[in-house]
Amino acid sequence: QVQLVESGGGLVQAGDSLRLSCAASGRTFSNYTMAWFRQAPGKEREFVSTITWSSSNTAYGDSVKGRFTISRDNAKNTVYQQMNSLKPEDTAVYYCAADGSGSNRLKTRVYQYNYWGQGTQVTVSS
Repeated sequence: QVQLVESGGGLVQAGDSLRLSCAASGRTFSNYTMAWFRQAPGKEREFVSTITWSSSNTAYGDSVKGRFTISRDNAKNTVYQQMNSLKPEDTAVYYCAADGSGSNRLKTRVYQYNYWGQGTQVTVSS
């Protein structure tokens, strides 16, 4: 079983930055592909970023490319998302997700992840 706990959300102004963290329990965190998704009110959960267990590969949703950066520290069982140049349309609940299959492949679909955190709210005012 894996437990994920997100932190770092908050209320910021357009153009500001935030850094989200996701702390994971479980002895095999280093084997998990990790990802961030987000969900705005009335919308479907949206892929944001993903990183393989070795950090050798990353991928981003089109709306955040060049502004967000995903990284991980396997020694700390933590994945991060640095979010720069935030826009009001980035407002959403951000979820951390883990793929426990050990495939070490980038995955961008909700159904490909079997562990989820409770989410952290990010609100960007204009």
